Amino acid sequence: MEWLMVAFVALILASQVRSDEVPYEHMISQLHACPKECHCPPSFPNAVYCDNKGLKRIPAIPPYTWYLYLQNNLIDVLSTDALRNATQLRWINLNRNKITNEGLEADALKAMSNLVHLYMEDNLLTSIPSPLPAKLEQLRLSRNRISKIPAGVFSGMDHLTLLDLQGNKLQDDAVTEVSLKGLNSLIQINLAKNQLNSMPLGLPPTTTQIFLDGNNIEKIPAEYFKGLPKVVSLRLNRNKLANGGIPKNVFNLSSILDLQLSHNQLTEVPVISSGLEHLHLDHNKIKSVNSSDICPPGALDDYLDENGPRLRYLRLDGNEIKPPIPRELMMCFRLLRAIVI
Repeated sequence: MEWLMVAFVALILASQVRSDEVPYEHMISQLHACPKECHCPPSFPNAVYCDNKGLKRIPAIPPYTWYLYLQNNLIDVLSTDALRNATQLRWINLNRNKITNEGLEADALKAMSNLVHLYMEDNLLTSIPSPLPAKLEQLRLSRNRISKIPAGVFSGMDHLTLLDLQGNKLQDDAVTEVSLKGLNSLIQINLAKNQLNSMPLGLPPTTTQIFLDGNNIEKIPAEYFKGLPKVVSLRLNRNKLANGGIPKNVFNLSSILDLQLSHNQLTEVPVISSGLEHLHLDHNKIKSVNSSDICPPGALDDYLDENGPRLRYLRLDGNEIKPPIPRELMMCFRLLRAIVI
């Protein structure tokens, strides 16, 4: 009787499902094989919801599953057997479980040959899992206990564009050219809230977003961005940067649009490029802002030109600056829409 009911529901909704995505016979098989601990909505037959169930083990997953939600459970083992038939998985969410590296069965991840999104945040990992699925595009491992990036772990990971390692225990010797080798398509890397004392080495030239908030970084090498021509967003909030640790033109990059240096120890405004659009300097020790300090050279002459200053948002609150805002500053940044002081 239960099988007849599933078939009846599937039949009603069959017209709503694109045939090129879920063939009718696959949908019937998928709904029939749905684990009793989980929910498989007929309106979204490629998804299996097993979240918030108090599970300690992963149930057997149906073969036509693309999206698998297992977050907020007590799972401590990633079993190859449970995922043996789920060869079409594109997305798996394992956030907020109790998975350790010892609980990762050999090749359990690599066997997911079609996986593009892997979420394993808030677990108990101490090292980046290996081997990883070759087609992976996003790897999210924030708030684990990761202190090691094994050499070669990213070898062949040509599709990985996002790597989130926020809130782990990575130190300088873990983030190197050797450990990051293979990230040939990386766009965003998040290393915030780790234990870094220096700018990370080995970032690929494709990187556009670098998040390093909440570390202990005191200085930036003068040539650091020479091999990073596409950086658009750089976040260094809550570090230990003082003006002595920032070479004069290190942030004068034509590519950068968003620069965040809040909660540091700056006493002067660093040199910026005319193309910068968002600048966060709040909660430092800056006492004054003169147009000569912050206005790019020649900007007052070119403000009507397309190459003129592009700054739109400026934060200076939490410093020792007192109003009013210098008139020359507003003359320099004609596109400025918001300034917090």
